[in-house]
Amino acid sequence: MKELSKVVEGFKESIFATLSKKARKNEAINLGQGFPDFDGPAWIIDLAKKALDKGEQHVNQYAPFEGVMPLREAISKNYQKYYNLDYDPQTEITVVNGATEAIFSTILAIVNPGDEVIIFEPFYDSYLASIKLAGGIPVPVTLKTREFNWDLNELKEAFSSKTKLVILNSPHNPTGKIFSTNEVEELGTLLKKHDAYLMSDEVYEFLVFGENKHIPPATHAGLKERTITISSIGKTFGLTGWKIGWTCAPKHLTHAIRMVHQFNTFSVNQPIQHAVAEALEKMDDYLPEFRALYQKKRDYFLEGMKKCGYDPIEPQGTYFVMVPIETHTTLEDVGYCMELIETRKVASIPPSAFYIKGDEGKKYLRFCFAKKDETLQSALENLSR
Repeated sequence: MKELSKVVEGFKESIFATLSKKARKNEAINLGQGFPDFDGPAWIIDLAKKALDKGEQHVNQYAPFEGVMPLREAISKNYQKYYNLDYDPQTEITVVNGATEAIFSTILAIVNPGDEVIIFEPFYDSYLASIKLAGGIPVPVTLKTREFNWDLNELKEAFSSKTKLVILNSPHNPTGKIFSTNEVEELGTLLKKHDAYLMSDEVYEFLVFGENKHIPPATHAGLKERTITISSIGKTFGLTGWKIGWTCAPKHLTHAIRMVHQFNTFSVNQPIQHAVAEALEKMDDYLPEFRALYQKKRDYFLEGMKKCGYDPIEPQGTYFVMVPIETHTTLEDVGYCMELIETRKVASIPPSAFYIKGDEGKKYLRFCFAKKDETLQSALENLSR
């Protein structure tokens, strides 16, 4: 038979799937994959149940491919309220099947074969797959530990006449870093100089700790016109299985993204869209409770890891912690990760899977603390043995 796509044949099973299988086989506590082992707020789930019963309003049929208007309007209101950003719900906001589809549709809409796309490593692995499917060329820039800052000279050298798109994720998975105003301004200067677009992945926008703040790059002078802002409700509401995400971008960019979305998934679960539209109107009441919950889990896990003899890097946002391993083992991240699964019954993620140039990821493991208190307690007890 004729060969399949050469691009797809080069893909491997994701590190998340591989490590989760290993964890199940060894009956290990899984602090690898980035989702809670507890449900989101009951009041949001109740909104979904009510939406399902509105059959006479055809909510159980196809939704408009760009997303139901109540949700797009709610998204628009929140960007105005929290960031003073104006997006027209009619022409500049598109609801998609989670942030992963937003990433895929955005890259397919912008990148031509041979275009270069700058990514900061460590990176979320779907970036690389989407770039390759579009025929683009990934150009990595390594974030330097322990602060995970870029080297400005390396960043400048990464840009060329072929640079079409830069991908920035802040708050950043897997490091927990929030990129500073100065860093975004440095990047913005280069984007404008080379006439490149910015895809800003902001799915952890509300999961920030202490005095840290997330400021969307689109708020910076001259960047909104070239920025595609991506977010979702999965992380904010602890409902990753609902797969409701969106893109916010100028009209001409939104049109291109919608054309990819239209011929990919077409539309998104309509009852859940209506539930999310109502939920987004209650953010002011919800967010303090949400942040307090995860701040407590973060602090508990950090303290527990220190008692186990580790020196974790305190994340500014997200629900991930990068933990140096060099004082505990001579193994690199993959080997040590496998050892912990087998001997301590705790699974994590080896960050080297998120690099294509640098070796710094081999010195760390990434742990997810979005787990029940008893799950974290059991994992820490295992690691302390």
